[in-house]
Amino acid sequence: MKAHDAMYIGGQWRPAAAADTIAVVNPADERIIAEVPAGTAPDVDAAVGAAREALPGWAATPPAARAAFLGALHDAMARRGEEIARTVVAELGAPARFARQVQTRAPIAALAAYAELAAAHPFEERIANSTVLHEPVGVVAAITPWNYPVSMIVGKVAPALAAGCTLVLKPAEDTPLSAQLFGECAQAAGLPPGVVNVVTGHGRVAGEALARHEGVDHVSFTGSTSVGRHIGALAGGAVKSVSLELGGKSANVILPGADLGRAVAAGVGHVMANSGQTCYAWTRMLVHAAHYEEAVELARRELGAYRVGDPAADGTRVGPVVSARQRDRVRGYIARGVEEGARLVAGGTEPPRPTGYFVAPTLFADVTTDMTIAQEEIFGPVLSVLRYEDEEDAVRIANDTVYGLHGGVWASTEKEAVAFARRMDTGRVDINGGAFNTLAPFGGWKQSGVGREMGTYGLRAYLQTKSLQL
Repeated sequence: MKAHDAMYIGGQWRPAAAADTIAVVNPADERIIAEVPAGTAPDVDAAVGAAREALPGWAATPPAARAAFLGALHDAMARRGEEIARTVVAELGAPARFARQVQTRAPIAALAAYAELAAAHPFEERIANSTVLHEPVGVVAAITPWNYPVSMIVGKVAPALAAGCTLVLKPAEDTPLSAQLFGECAQAAGLPPGVVNVVTGHGRVAGEALARHEGVDHVSFTGSTSVGRHIGALAGGAVKSVSLELGGKSANVILPGADLGRAVAAGVGHVMANSGQTCYAWTRMLVHAAHYEEAVELARRELGAYRVGDPAADGTRVGPVVSARQRDRVRGYIARGVEEGARLVAGGTEPPRPTGYFVAPTLFADVTTDMTIAQEEIFGPVLSVLRYEDEEDAVRIANDTVYGLHGGVWASTEKEAVAFARRMDTGRVDINGGAFNTLAPFGGWKQSGVGREMGTYGLRAYLQTKSLQL
């Protein structure tokens, strides 16, 4: 696999200011597959400078023309879709089918939707004797995570471009190759120089320099809550606007009368997807006491169908986690669950394969809200099943975390499920398996973040208002 030895700044691939590199490791076999530049403050400064230089021209570009550029970017990515998917398999370890459909095709489709939105969105409105203008916030720092590398890039870059902003993208150091491919696509799409810039590097160096930079007007960060607090403090100290999409500990509530088999199967799949490395995964399954043991047994059987293996091989449903550090973190949580008294039904700390950063799909029963595995984000293929006695108890348990990103509710009727969902302290809830909607707002309450992404709500984060009194 080819990797760039440069960064995309000002419409060109430039050598980094320093010679240090970051090794990109295939988590399935632990082999180094590429090296990318470890960007530093001078690289960030050059990228922000290019973005600032490009800002006036891009902001003045008519929305229809910006939409056309987004359409060209979509086409460039679509042409290289298989290559992007293979790259995600190699650097993240996502199973091939999941990499093609969810990690690649879905964000490319979202890019097309943003192209349509850019052309149709009302960037001006009339309120009595005032004209209200919605103008680009300026230069954006887009700091993306490793778990959905292409989706997170599109989720930040597309609305920023639609709004008329220019940006600097700093991808996670574990998955920089897909970001470099994105830079190539931006170049192929003919985006003006400096509108999109890509700087690879460590978060504590390049990411921090970007968040601090006085030439950045808005910081959009997706990642852990602990890092998000730091990013938010940096941005707040400089009076920058900020969007933070952070951690989750989502509850999947199965009410009496729901289709138990369907709800349990969907709940297991929600957690096992992407090897559990999904911020909005339903990692806590809440089941009424009368159906609890039946649900645990159904979950155990369902888990047995999730084959662990080489992510490039047909039939693999669970690949490795992204790194040795992440593997050790997840196994540590599993050990903690056993120590604190949870019943280990399946999986555990033993590696399912001798090589690679694999974690066995794991199921815990008899989990209580005071246990670590019920409170902290594990970010691995680990499902906890909690028992509740009545609806009030279920509401209490569902809301008993510092997070509030996502959730699921299953009931015999939509009305019943919606009534329960209204009582959940969370930003998004799936009702009886409702499909993920890329046009609806996505974001969390409490320590799950600030702001929203996707659709028109995602566009708003990159706009500021000006009113003209006539």
